[in-house]
Amino acid sequence: MVRWSLRLETPRAGFAAAVALQPVIAEWGGRQHGTLSFRLTQVLSGHGCFGKYLYSVARRESSPACHHCDCSEDSAQHTLAVCPAWATQRRALTAVIGVDLSLPAVIRSMAGSDSCFTTVATFCEEVISQKEAAEKAREDDLHSDLIRRPIRRRRIRCAHLRLMPP
Repeated sequence: MVRWSLRLETPRAGFAAAVALQPVIAEWGGRQHGTLSFRLTQVLSGHGCFGKYLYSVARRESSPACHHCDCSEDSAQHTLAVCPAWATQRRALTAVIGVDLSLPAVIRSMAGSDSCFTTVATFCEEVISQKEAAEKAREDDLHSDLIRRPIRRRRIRCAHLRLMPP
């Protein structure tokens, strides 16, 4: 725990998660509930199908904008606390963990309670799976557009390059 705590003081990535985890590191490490999933980790780290990450790190988007609302930047925090596309899932989340959806508050609630941990994990699974499906659909549309484009080849106009019958 001491080594982990020291490593969190100078993180190389996931700064927001490291800062949010530091105050509750003992509770987080000693909890007997909850398992981190791929999608939950995406939300906690900010590395996943978020416009900000896909634009600046993965370089798979042309802008960091949210595809689900008119926001100029889609981030994990935007998805968790702001984006109107996830209002239904967010109501279920805030009913259990409260209205403070800052990353430190979410991690603190997850460390303290199995029901809070499960509710946050459920939110992440539902929302991120839908965001992944939308990202895949965009990629498929882009791919199909590329396939439909006609390939323009130059005609060989030189007579000496044409094949002559034997």
